[in-house]
Amino acid sequence: MNILLSEVESRVLGSLMEKEATTPEYYPLSLNALVNACNQKSNRDPVMNLDETAVRDALHSLEGQLLVRSVSPADSRVTKYEHRLQEAFNFYRHETAILCLLLLRGPQTPGELRNRSERMHSFDDLAAVQSSLQHLMKREPPLVKPLPRQPGTKETRYAHLLSGDVVQAEPEPRENVAPAASVEHSLDRDRVRKLEEEIAALKSEIADLKQQFAQFRKQFE
Repeated sequence: MNILLSEVESRVLGSLMEKEATTPEYYPLSLNALVNACNQKSNRDPVMNLDETAVRDALHSLEGQLLVRSVSPADSRVTKYEHRLQEAFNFYRHETAILCLLLLRGPQTPGELRNRSERMHSFDDLAAVQSSLQHLMKREPPLVKPLPRQPGTKETRYAHLLSGDVVQAEPEPRENVAPAASVEHSLDRDRVRKLEEEIAALKSEIADLKQQFAQFRKQFE
């Protein structure tokens, strides 16, 4: 199956996959809900600011590639959307989780994938993540590839191939940088990013709880 997704199409498809796994009670998604999912500040890299037109155009393209379909629930007048990757690839749940994260956050290490996949699939260890990556790499055509290891890093990063081959630019040499200061700065940045992600996740959970409570109250009005 020949697929070549744009950056927006990757974000739309990844958002649908994520919400199916993490908030199935609100899935399939309306256009408005999908726009909000695409523009989340948590669990997204890069953060986007897409409007309805951009998301609608991406949905139209994905429907043409048989990767998305629109549905009209009997209890709602609003058209909603769901992905069709299971029909296209017959994925296992662990494969879906890995591919979803790569679509939403770009190249990542097995350790990052394991830490970030908890809400979609719980991997027992890094070996289980590596096994899922191998399954995706052995697909025909391959859906994932390892990237050349960057200087100063121990783990290999992996990228999805649904947007074509990934070519990693050679890093420019850095001069006159004290190694200890560089490492300390990197650690501080990682701590800040982790705190921001945790705060964003909490805000998202609170918003979900508010919505569920509002629906619960309606039953007694």
